[in-house]
Amino acid sequence: MAVQFMGIRETADYLNVSVSWLYKNAARSGLAIYRFGPGSNAKIRFKVSEVEAWVKQQRVTGW
Repeated sequence: MAVQFMGIRETADYLNVSVSWLYKNAARSGLAIYRFGPGSNAKIRFKVSEVEAWVKQQRVTGW
């Protein structure tokens, strides 16, 4: 089974957050970031399965 990745915009849409929020807070929030390519031209990607697992961890109960 091939590993599937989402781009920054796809991930922001999936999480219903802005792209700028994702750039600033992804690593701080525990989302793993994958960079493909050198330097400032690198493509930022997020592993779909890890994003889905992160979403499940954000669940708040008893609120």
